[in-house]
Amino acid sequence: MDQGRRPTLGFIGTGVVGTALAGALAYSGYKVIAVFNRDRASSDSLASRLPGAQSVDSAQQVTDLAELIFLTVSDDAIASVAQSIDWKADQAVVHCNGASSIELLRSAQDQGAAVGAMHPLQSFANIAQARKNIPGSAFAIEASNEELAVILNNMVLALDGIPLTLQGSKVLYHASAVIASNYLVTLLNLASGLWSHLGISQDEGLKALLPLVRGTVENLEAVGLPDALTGPIARGDVGTVERHLAALADVAPEILSVYKELARHAIPIALEKGMIDSAAADGLHAALDV
Repeated sequence: MDQGRRPTLGFIGTGVVGTALAGALAYSGYKVIAVFNRDRASSDSLASRLPGAQSVDSAQQVTDLAELIFLTVSDDAIASVAQSIDWKADQAVVHCNGASSIELLRSAQDQGAAVGAMHPLQSFANIAQARKNIPGSAFAIEASNEELAVILNNMVLALDGIPLTLQGSKVLYHASAVIASNYLVTLLNLASGLWSHLGISQDEGLKALLPLVRGTVENLEAVGLPDALTGPIARGDVGTVERHLAALADVAPEILSVYKELARHAIPIALEKGMIDSAAADGLHAALDV
């Protein structure tokens, strides 16, 4: 492939990620010419929305038609689907798995194809939200050669994204993403669930908490870490923390250990911010260790 021009694209797998990326890339000027999904209705639907694209009968047909193929199948199926296809030396195949390297595509590389990975560091709850969230997102890029690396880098820039080249474990990168995204949802589930003890439904509690979450994210963007930390830990307010612990022990003891562990991890941030000293930190630790 010539890194100076945009390759024709094919998509194998038309779930949320595949459909969102195909649509976003087509909107950005890339030509998606073939799509395949085991559920033909899904690939037909996607092809009908992409100018010049066709829904084909097999993964091999996508590979026969396109220069760069995205394997946007389920994570567990990437290696087996790659192994089932005959690849050519003048094409490339890319997966979008956040926790795995290009080693998943070894079978394609052994046949001479360039292989890569392009993982959007974003939460894709559904296709509409995915398309909305792609611009401004970071993408972790990995490639078996410099030519493909340049192509994928340019592709991310065309999506108004931020290309990242990782050094070290991709699994750690993915774990970081899970903590920041998936476990934020988990925390808000716990936090909003407490509102039932206030005579307010969880749905209404979540609606009340979301502006606070948005404000916190805006603070993180504006002033970063550690300055975005606020609240009783940041102030060294042992009395408030003790009242929190007592209230949780009374009505939601299953959350108590989560609160304590997060509070312990917040103390070093408060120390770094400079709002508490070591004596205040010791007092907080003592309250949390009861």
